[in-house]
Amino acid sequence: MNQQELIQKISEEMDELGIKQIKSPAKVKIERPGPINKPSDLAPYIEHTILKPEATRDQIVKLCKEAKEFGFKGVCVNPIYIEEAKKQLKGTDLIVNTVIGFPLGAGISRVKAEEVREAVKAGANELDMVIQVGLLKGKEYKLVYEDIKAVVEAAGPIPVKVILETCLLDESEKIAGCILAMRAGASFVKTATGFSKGGATIEDIRLMRAVVGGSLGVKASGGIRDYQTAKAMVEAAANRIGCSASVEIVKG
Repeated sequence: MNQQELIQKISEEMDELGIKQIKSPAKVKIERPGPINKPSDLAPYIEHTILKPEATRDQIVKLCKEAKEFGFKGVCVNPIYIEEAKKQLKGTDLIVNTVIGFPLGAGISRVKAEEVREAVKAGANELDMVIQVGLLKGKEYKLVYEDIKAVVEAAGPIPVKVILETCLLDESEKIAGCILAMRAGASFVKTATGFSKGGATIEDIRLMRAVVGGSLGVKASGGIRDYQTAKAMVEAAANRIGCSASVEIVKG
C-alpha cells in the first residue's frame, strides 16, 4: 500500500467512527515568508524557544531581546513566563507562543482546556499542545479527537499546533495524528517536543505535508541546531521552525 492509499484508508476509518471535520475557530494565515538564500532568511520562520524546566526569568528576557534583534517570528516559552514575554515584546508584532500538556500530553482534557484558558488570559498568541500519544498508538481515535477539540474550543481564535511526538510513532500513526488534528480544528501539526528520544526529520515533514495539504501549517522542532538542517526543513515544506539554537542558525 503506497502513502496516498494509506492516508485514504485511515481517513475512511475516521469516517466510520463518526470523526467529523469541524471548522477551526482560529484566524490564521498559513504563510511561507520567502525563499532561503542565506542564514538570516530563516529568521521569519523561527520561534525562538526555551522550554527547559530550569529556565529563569533573566533567560526569558534575553530570549525576547534576541527575538527582536534578529527578527524571529516570535518566542516559545512555558506558561509561567507568558506575561514576562508579552512585556518584553510589547510594541512589536512578534508572537508569544506557549505549550499545553507539555511534554507528555497524557493529562486530562478538561485540565488541558483550563490550562489553555489561563494561557490565553495571560496573553499567549499561539498554543502548542501535545497529543495523547498512548491513546493514538492504541487507535483510540475518538478520545484523541475529543482531546484536541477541547483545546481548540478553549483557545477560540488562538491558533493551536498539535505536537505528534513523531519519534514515538510509525507511519500510520503519524498519518492518523495529522488527520485527527485537522478534523479537530487545529491550525498546525508539529513534529516533536524536543524532550523525547528524537526530533524533526525531513521524511516526517514531507509526510505531514502530504496529509494536511495546504490547509494546516507544519512546524518542525526537535534537534534543529544548524543552518543546513533548518533550511532543509523549510525546503521540505515546514512553515515554522521551533528551536533554541536560533541565533547560531541565522548567523550561519
